[in-house]
Amino acid sequence: MKRHLHSVLLIAAIGVIVMFSNLGGIRLWDRDEPRNAGCAAEMAARGDWITPVFNGELRTHKPILLYWLMLSAYGVLGETEFAARFWSAALAIGTALLTYGMGRRLFSPAVGLWSAVILVTTLMFGVAGRAATPDSVLIFWSTAALWVYVRGTAPAADDSGARSGPWRWFPSWPTAALMYACMGMAVLAKGPVGVVLPTAVVGAFLLVRRLPPRAADAGHGKASGWARGLTGMIRPFGPLHFCRTCWLMRPVTALLVVAIVALPWYVAVDLRTDGQWVRGFLLDHNLGRAAQSLEGHGGSILYYPLALLVGFFPWSVFAVPTLLEATRRIRGRDPEAPGYVLAACWMAVYIGAFSLARTKLPSYITPCYPAVAMLVGSYLHAWTRGWQLSAPFWPRLALATLAVVGAGIVAATWFSAARYLSGDSWLAGLGLIPFTAGIAALVLVFRADARRAAARVVAGGAVAFSLLLFSVAAARVDRHQTFDSFVAIMKQRTRHAELGALGVLEPSWVYYTNRHVDLLFLPELHPGSAPDQVQLGAARVRDWEPRPLTHAWHYLRETPDRFVITTRQLLDRIGTLPDGIEVVAETEYFLRSDRLVLLAADCAPPHATARGQTDSAAQSRH
Repeated sequence: MKRHLHSVLLIAAIGVIVMFSNLGGIRLWDRDEPRNAGCAAEMAARGDWITPVFNGELRTHKPILLYWLMLSAYGVLGETEFAARFWSAALAIGTALLTYGMGRRLFSPAVGLWSAVILVTTLMFGVAGRAATPDSVLIFWSTAALWVYVRGTAPAADDSGARSGPWRWFPSWPTAALMYACMGMAVLAKGPVGVVLPTAVVGAFLLVRRLPPRAADAGHGKASGWARGLTGMIRPFGPLHFCRTCWLMRPVTALLVVAIVALPWYVAVDLRTDGQWVRGFLLDHNLGRAAQSLEGHGGSILYYPLALLVGFFPWSVFAVPTLLEATRRIRGRDPEAPGYVLAACWMAVYIGAFSLARTKLPSYITPCYPAVAMLVGSYLHAWTRGWQLSAPFWPRLALATLAVVGAGIVAATWFSAARYLSGDSWLAGLGLIPFTAGIAALVLVFRADARRAAARVVAGGAVAFSLLLFSVAAARVDRHQTFDSFVAIMKQRTRHAELGALGVLEPSWVYYTNRHVDLLFLPELHPGSAPDQVQLGAARVRDWEPRPLTHAWHYLRETPDRFVITTRQLLDRIGTLPDGIEVVAETEYFLRSDRLVLLAADCAPPHATARGQTDSAAQSRH
């Protein structure tokens, strides 16, 4: 019990260091973070906990759970970056602890500890845990559902892997209800995938494990190897076996519990928006993403295997020996084979399902990272004790790969910083951490065969790399976001500034100006029609419906309190500005090969900047 408590405290401490260090010191990045944080802020301002709205328009991208969590954090911590990201970080630590619990039960306490440390120090899991997005929420509740399943079916294992009893196929009704309740929470976090994929993981595991050995092997003594392999892949999906397995999983309980947890909000938002939210979410952001590549996010069948290798860095250097180890232990009917099969099914379901979808993003498969962490953790535990079944040169090759990748990070970061991050080329030194860890671990293995010490060196390097990447390097990169200089100028010129966007819109502009940004158009940029789905001059029946587009020059001339933001490339296409319209300021477009331009009516006070770069900065969101 004392050792268990020490492991929990160690995991929590590493999680807090990686996830919470400088969490609020970095402005909201990308497009999803400010959209989500701004949506919760607008819901709070409206006093509406049902309808997600961003920039004054209905937001159908994600369900409600993330916004509810943000609202609770805002109520205690204020509307800050730290509050927006708080629950993502906290639930990431919770996922690591759940992974420890599963690894401890499926393999051994040592494997559980390794699994949790590996998970919390991987690249993509760190991104999810430190971002104001629903990914960490989904990962937590999906993992919680599978943790409940493991807790209700797998006998406990001690340090040697010995078990206290036999496996059960499926947990009792109360435990099954709790498992499906967790899936219901996942449905509130990100939609149908929250129940479909975890259920498919359990189903795939049962389909494989419940096959009687004789039924799987009978009649194939003279069959060729490929025929036996093909038959083995098809046999778990035999109609009778498949139907019995589905019924074993208590489908009525699943539907009832998930409906009780998730359906009330879906019904409420459907009624509140006359069905528009549900149609937009299910048709555009679920079926639409599966049927076609949206926003340029496509890829081949190799997309997710490659994304996993990058996102699971630095531990992905052990990918090949981990795969070999898991395969041999499953085929050899190892006592821990059920754990390997469950983890393999977990990975196969998520990678397979999202590989079939046309829209692809690296974050889609992060819910299977706990399974990958358990497989890598099991391999490292076996290797450090000399129990591994794969060839001994594999871990040495993995450590050499870690050093080579570290050197590659140094070179790639140096050239990227020279182009986009002037003055911060020193960030290339971040790659020296995995480089040094890989070299030091190799020396330990070759000189003293100190495998445990070598593995701990890699773990220490992973913690240091994650900490410096997310809390130091990200903060330095954040300094190159200069939009706040525009905010300062608008505040200087008027206390009642309004902002429009011509041909470009970043959600962070909405969040950090704390006001709606109007969408504008110009006939010369969009000949023949307005660049949106809304009709010009159309009346809004509901206050969250799309606002009508406005002519950019008319918008500016109506009041001196208005500003327009566009890009230098678009401005060059426009040519000469109309009389009375001027460039107020110009600055770099963050991580883009373009510049942002702020326009206003020519009525500026004498002390205002007329043209060029500004160095002023807004100090806070409010």
